[in-house]
Amino acid sequence: WAYELGLSNEEPISIPLHACEHFYLLTRPLETPLQSNTPTVVDADGRIYIRNWQGGILSGGFEKTPKPIFTEGKNQLEIQNLQEDWDHFEPLLSSLLRRMPELETLEIVKLVNCPETFTPDMRCIMGESPLVQGYFVLAGMNSAGLSFGGGAGKYLAEWMVHGYPSENVWELDLKRFGALQSSRTFLRHRVMEVMPLLCDLKVPRWDFQTGRQLRTSPLYDRLDAQGARWMEKHGFERPKYFVPPGKDLLALEQSKTFYKPDWFEIVESEVKCCKEAVCVIDMSSFTKFEITSTGDQALEILQYLFSNDLDVPVGHIVHTGMLNEGGGYENDCSIARLNKRSFFMISPTDQQVHCWAWLKKHMPEDSNLLLEDVTWKYTALNLIGPRAVDVLSELSYAPMTPDHFPSLFCKEMSVGYANGIRVMSMTHTGEPGFMLYIPIEYALHVYNEVMSVGQKYGIRNAGYYALRSLRIEKFFAFWGQDLNTLTTPLECGRESRVKLEKGMDFIGREALLQQKQNGVYKRLTMFILDDHNTDLDLWPWWGEPIYRNGQYAGKTTSSAYSYTLERHVCLGFVHNFSEDTGEEQVVTADFINRGEYEIDIAGHRFQAKAKLYPVASLFTHRRRKDDMELSDLHGK
Repeated sequence: WAYELGLSNEEPISIPLHACEHFYLLTRPLETPLQSNTPTVVDADGRIYIRNWQGGILSGGFEKTPKPIFTEGKNQLEIQNLQEDWDHFEPLLSSLLRRMPELETLEIVKLVNCPETFTPDMRCIMGESPLVQGYFVLAGMNSAGLSFGGGAGKYLAEWMVHGYPSENVWELDLKRFGALQSSRTFLRHRVMEVMPLLCDLKVPRWDFQTGRQLRTSPLYDRLDAQGARWMEKHGFERPKYFVPPGKDLLALEQSKTFYKPDWFEIVESEVKCCKEAVCVIDMSSFTKFEITSTGDQALEILQYLFSNDLDVPVGHIVHTGMLNEGGGYENDCSIARLNKRSFFMISPTDQQVHCWAWLKKHMPEDSNLLLEDVTWKYTALNLIGPRAVDVLSELSYAPMTPDHFPSLFCKEMSVGYANGIRVMSMTHTGEPGFMLYIPIEYALHVYNEVMSVGQKYGIRNAGYYALRSLRIEKFFAFWGQDLNTLTTPLECGRESRVKLEKGMDFIGREALLQQKQNGVYKRLTMFILDDHNTDLDLWPWWGEPIYRNGQYAGKTTSSAYSYTLERHVCLGFVHNFSEDTGEEQVVTADFINRGEYEIDIAGHRFQAKAKLYPVASLFTHRRRKDDMELSDLHGK
């Protein structure tokens, strides 16, 4: 009922889930009745589960062709009158008899048909509504309510009592969704894909196939025609990489593996172009807000909400984040000061709802203070590479060298025929180049001009896989993977983004002062794999155990292949567990540096070098130390 209850509020709340018919079989007791402690059996290949029921068998499953129901809404009569459907259940029954042939002689009590709700991403929904304070949700258990009930109930109770759960539950947070995922047509189609996936092997970086092309950049058709292969983030289509002419597209899409993927050489060529020439990446999916005021209200509230000092000259860009009372990251972003009373904020794609809710929760009701979501107003092009300055100079007839356009600077310029382009001297990769925030009506024109002028400089399109490789080799973390609400700036080496003495208090300051005095109990560390064979060995993707001197010390949170280092790079948190008690102890730089490390990939340990700072030689352009883009973490 969560979907209907949410919409029935005076201020409707979007809770995206949809019901399917779920079938399970009940039998009489076996000749020797099953005991209450009989383990549950899950046969993923057969798509079934089997458990004890009063000495007999309860067996259901998740068929490949589910039957969505209640698309037009629920009513009690329909729920009570759901009918048996033996023809539909037959594939699951066949799997059950193949697994347990002796069951063929058992007497069947009944075939139960009941509604079960599923969510668009196979994970349950919990947390507080972004619109109505105090409206908490726990729903969409994807037929795993008994398994997850204890933990989910605990964390929701903590959330309700204390204002936050004791563990990071971002992947379950209601605010990971927006209203765009609440279309009944979208939900009906998506759950038909989700339900079978519960039993399927999901390889790294797989993508849903239903509910696609929901949010697209104005350049989508142009990029698609040039070979773009797409991934989806918060409903937004983003290019993964671009398939060159002559490549077998079907084979590429079907070659899903835990080993070296077929797109390896494609991404390698895109990274090389970013390093040696110039590439364009459409990054329009980034969340974008404008905060303005008639007086100093905007600056004052932002100084309170963000850890860095935003009282900077007009045109400067500040990397910062919003922290909670515990000092953990609620948001990670870059903010450009457009004028004395106006700020432009750029955040990860999937933080659109969460970030908006956090800002609205803490901003005063002041008619002189305006928060506007302008994500849809701007197309974002990332111009990466040493020749980016040449392309932009030709198009703007303005000097773009560091002397005229310093690092981390924002300026409105003309590009081609288009005015009002917000050009920023940063690329989120540590490579030279510029971000262009373009009013959407000018997007196609600016893109065409960039590609036309850039031909002489070897320009090409690139995707997010190349961006990921460039970023991780510079030790740029990812919000939602490496950073979360329980991660503080001091734990990931980002003290430079915190100004404890900026002249006013900010949320999380007291927690950081205490942590600075007491020390940190985990530290984000960069690992470069030494003896890993990229062609033959299983790849690290994330979640691999980290061993220090043979003892478990944490797990990886993200990884990618560095084409520059010709090694895999993993990021992960190192802990200092006491050998006697297992309790966590303070982690120092010396503790990190004195250890010998291994990364366990599917049971095989690979030696790794640990680093607390990026490899300096990877930064191809030198600027003032305090301006260098040492860690910029916009999304995964």
